[in-house]
Order: sequence, then structure tokens, then C-alpha cells
Amino acid sequence: MLTTRINHRQIEAFQAVMQAGSVSDAAVRLGISQPAASRLLRDLQHNLRLDLFERSGNRLHPTPAAYTLYAEVERSFSGLQRIASVAAGLREKRARVLRVAAMPALTNAFLPRFTGRFLKEHEELHISLFGVISPLVMDWVVNNQCDVGFVESSMPTFSLRTVPMPAVPRVAALYPEHPLAAKEALHVTDLHEQDFISLPVETVGRRQVQAVLDAHGVEVRSRAESPLSEIICGMVESGLGIAIVDPYTAYAHPSSRLVIRPLLPAIPFSFTAVLPSNDVPLPSAREYIDGVIREAVAVRDAVTADAQRFVDQAASKR
Repeated sequence: MLTTRINHRQIEAFQAVMQAGSVSDAAVRLGISQPAASRLLRDLQHNLRLDLFERSGNRLHPTPAAYTLYAEVERSFSGLQRIASVAAGLREKRARVLRVAAMPALTNAFLPRFTGRFLKEHEELHISLFGVISPLVMDWVVNNQCDVGFVESSMPTFSLRTVPMPAVPRVAALYPEHPLAAKEALHVTDLHEQDFISLPVETVGRRQVQAVLDAHGVEVRSRAESPLSEIICGMVESGLGIAIVDPYTAYAHPSSRLVIRPLLPAIPFSFTAVLPSNDVPLPSAREYIDGVIREAVAVRDAVTADAQRFVDQAASKR
């Protein structure tokens, strides 16, 4: 029975001496003093109750027991190296895979198109993109099922890391034959007593829109509602009525029967990027978020420019 458990540092010293051929060279390889290396060897021999080296002048010569032990040490260290290699491979694979979950308004077209361009610039990367409701996005990020998520800004983020995204003005969506389609931009007062398709009353977006309508004394005729802007746009193009939707969905809608107009005053659509709080963000996740910010700024500037052009034209006619 061994009197004391051997430790990793003693084995490293033994391996270094066997490979370097002397204690002094082994000490240099290990970054320690020669006396420290000698002490490690003495402790190892004492704990193993084996004579591993014989001294001849100033040099140590391995005993047969040392060669047998060294062969076992090499096998063990090779195993450790294989484990380290496997771990490195896993880290590398994780670094090449980015899991993204986002609310449906962003995954209808905005994020898929951005992701395609992003991947063309990152040949080594593989992205899994999921479109789910904000609460589910939060759950996936909290449980480390996703590396980055995009949710409504009103969502409680608990201890997650957050990155606010640029707010973008919502737009009005209507069908070509609607009388208001002839206008270059709409004011919320134009919607008074119009057939209206909205988000459900419990959503933040609906409350934001309703607050602006109430502030201007606008009453609409609610005909239908849906939590998904894509569905709302589909009902609008059928000729049912008008809607106020996020621009990401509106501008990406495939139908030519959807007319998009700037809306005054601006009603912001905002979302937030969330990251797991118990892990270091992947570099690819930060790059992805930075790219989304740039894309959101471009959408915001385009929508704002359309509205401002209308305001400028109206001012010039006075």
C-alpha cells in the first residue's frame, strides 16, 4: 500500500527526466529549479517504494523499473492528450455552430435573408435559426438551448444579458383598392372608423397602437386579430381592412396586393437581443448581433425617410 498518493506534478517530473536525459534539462522544461525537480523525483520514488534511477557520477540512469513505468506513463498521457483533443474538437465545433431563436416577426424574412448574407461572409459557420414566440425564445436561451435570441423589448429578461436593438417605426398596411391607398403616407386619424385588423389586446404591440389611437380620438372597427403579423398582412391583402404592423414583416410580404405606407406619428416596434448569462458569448453571436443592429438601422432609416419625405412635401404645399 502506498504511504502517500502520487501526484500529477511528480509524474510530469519523471516523464521530463526520462525524455530530457538529465534533471537539469527536465527542470528547464518544467520551468522549475533543479532542486525542485530532484525533490519531486525523490518523493515519487519514496511513494512508489521503487528505485527508478541509479546515479553514476553526475548523471542519473533509469532502472528497468523506470522504463516499465515510463511506458505506462506515456500510455496514460496519450490518453489525456486524446481527451484534450476531443475537448478541443468539441469547442471548435461549438464555435462553428450558432443557434439563434427569434420572434416570428423577425423570422418571416428579415433574419433569414440577413442570415444568408452573414453565412456567405463566414464560410466556417453553421447556423440553426428558429422562429418561435418570445416566451419560448426566452426559455431556450435561459436553458442554453440557444446562443442568442431576439424577443419583444417588453419581455422580462431576468438575469440574461441583453443588447437593445434599434427601434423601427411601424407602418400601415392596406390593399390596393382601399381609398386610403392613394395617400403617400397615413396619419392615425385617417384610420377613424376604418375596418381594422390588429394584434390581440393582451400584446404589447396592440397596447402601444391603442394608446396612440386613443390619444388622437381615433375609433376603428375591429374585424379580426392575430398574434402574427404575417397572418394580419394576409387578411389585409384579401381586402378586409387596414392594419398597423412591423416593417420587417410588411416589406417582406410576398404579395403585390399589400400596400405599405409610412404612419404618423411614429409607433415604434422594438426588440431586444438576449444571451445566456452563465456563459461567455460566442464571438459569432456578437458578430451576428452587430450585423442585425446594422440591418435594423437601415430599415429604420428607410422607413423614417419615407415618412419625412411626406412631411416635407406637405410643408412645401402650404
